Amino acid sequence: MAGNPPTILRCAIYTRKSTEHGLELEFNSLDAQREACEAYIKSQASLGWKVLPQPYDDPAFSGGNLDRPALKRLLNDVEAGKIDVVVVYKIDRLTRSLADFAKLVEVFDARSISFVAVTQQFNTTTSMGRLTLNVLLSFAQFERELSSERVRDKIAASRAKGKWTGGSVPLGYDVKDKKLIPNPKERETVNLIFKRYLELGSFQRLVDDLDRQKIVSKKRSTIKQPDGGGVAFTYGPLAYLLKNRIYIGEIGHKDKWYPGEHEPIIDRTLFEQVQRQLAANAIDRKAKRSESGALLTGKLFDDRGNLMSPSFSSKKGVRYRFYVSSALLRGRKPEAGSISRVSATEIELTIINALRERLTIDNAITDAELIATYVARAELSSRAVKITTPASAQIRANELSILWQPRERNPARVVEPTGQRQPDPKLVQAVVRAHAWLRDLQNNKFETVETLAASAKLHPKVVRQELRYAFLAPVITEAILTGGQPQTLTLARIRKTLPLAWSDQRRALGF
Repeated sequence: MAGNPPTILRCAIYTRKSTEHGLELEFNSLDAQREACEAYIKSQASLGWKVLPQPYDDPAFSGGNLDRPALKRLLNDVEAGKIDVVVVYKIDRLTRSLADFAKLVEVFDARSISFVAVTQQFNTTTSMGRLTLNVLLSFAQFERELSSERVRDKIAASRAKGKWTGGSVPLGYDVKDKKLIPNPKERETVNLIFKRYLELGSFQRLVDDLDRQKIVSKKRSTIKQPDGGGVAFTYGPLAYLLKNRIYIGEIGHKDKWYPGEHEPIIDRTLFEQVQRQLAANAIDRKAKRSESGALLTGKLFDDRGNLMSPSFSSKKGVRYRFYVSSALLRGRKPEAGSISRVSATEIELTIINALRERLTIDNAITDAELIATYVARAELSSRAVKITTPASAQIRANELSILWQPRERNPARVVEPTGQRQPDPKLVQAVVRAHAWLRDLQNNKFETVETLAASAKLHPKVVRQELRYAFLAPVITEAILTGGQPQTLTLARIRKTLPLAWSDQRRALGF
């Protein structure tokens, strides 16, 4: 009587090659690995092994990490239950990292997936098999690190001799016989960029000028990106190009530069003039950022991940402060978020007020200290501000969401007379605290002013006096928050008793 047929085991073949070299051949390393794996699977046909038709090939990908498209597809199919056995030519084709291998084994074991290397036979379902794998991987990782050290040493020695050792070929050059050769057409483009920067004096004008002339970055073709490059310039690539000493015939390694074997395409005098202009502009930008007094510098982003940088303009003695999306500054308005420009005073006070209302914060802490301590990142959209707090702040929730909408009028035009009319921190603090106290009383968080005063560690008389700031006329409150109040109006100037009528308040306080 014939026995039952064996259970079908679906076998996925994974192949990988570290470099692009040889991939153009009709029969390359990936083909050789797959052929060997197929032959091994056929030898196990009596056990029900069957090759899956779809390939899992990663050409020109390192085994030092798991960021590989075919490997990700393989793991997705493992998760979906489409695979029973993973077959590779050698274990280092799957990974050269012990840590990554431990993750893969955990995934395979959880779904009873067998793992086979056809030239290194073992079984991952036993402790001895896993020990064998770990020993092999230890040597594979050692070999990888040793090879990396040799490559780094060779590159350093070659660069010191002025040789081109590969990498992204800069605009203006081609590579022939492993040497940089000037590209006549691109050479003219590079010279034009250097000269136009000197003439225009800023990246923004240069970006606009290059866009008008339809000048783009160098086109590149690789296995991973057949149609790479050829895109419009932005600030980062332009700054890198203008600082690249390859154009004056030098080769760099880390922070050192050596005389190169290639021909320079930029006159050294022109190059040095550009470097001086770059340095001068950098000092100006730093001075402007410092002058703006922006509290959210480096912390505010739009909802597409672009940093929002502080800026300001002055017109007829009036200063307008903004935060502007870096996409807008680069001349890439379509890449900006839903809010590309916002009033600095408005967004700063929104965040400061929300933090003081929601968190238990000592009133003695200044606004600048508050932002520095409790805001690691703030992401701005048309409906809300999402604040991420640093771990050092020791807050239970590391993210806070604040409902917010820009004003209907132009949100950037918040008036601040130049050198004058900054919000009075004491006045702002008193108004914000009064509104917070009033909200706590309305929500029955505190039954009486006395219990509120006890919580704030203040005398009830002080709390009652300060609560009156929550009943100021809206025009007075807005002026205090934006710094638009009369210069004579200070905390001491507001009388202990104010009329209830808003029109009487405005007359009493000089509005």
